[in-house]
Amino acid sequence: MSQGAEGSGCLLLLLAGLLAVLGPSPTSSIHVYTQREVHGTVGSPVTLSCSFWSSEWISEDISITWHFQAEGTRDSISIFHYAKGQPYIDDVGTFKERMEWVGNPRRKDGSIVIHNLDYTDNGTFTCDVKNPP
Repeated sequence: MSQGAEGSGCLLLLLAGLLAVLGPSPTSSIHVYTQREVHGTVGSPVTLSCSFWSSEWISEDISITWHFQAEGTRDSISIFHYAKGQPYIDDVGTFKERMEWVGNPRRKDGSIVIHNLDYTDNGTFTCDVKNPP
């Protein structure tokens, strides 16, 4: 993040969608869509959108996981997981008290909201969707 962006209180959050392949057939894949870049203002909320498409019906075993890789680091951490119809916000890290699940897998939506943005939230967020047969 440049010094000028810090002065304006603006954050750039990068999103990456993952393609979860369920088998060798191309009709068994899930296509995940996110915005390439999301900008937010320090102190405000931001929605990280994650939509997906599958040629298969949405299973009760669908899982959605969000990962975060801080700017300038190589490691990513899991910050959110949805499985068995329940959202699980990881209870460690800086996001634990600031995250809200707003997705609905039946509508092919795995979106989350991060409240009270901070400069340390700058980095890459990845949405990973799995729809087991």
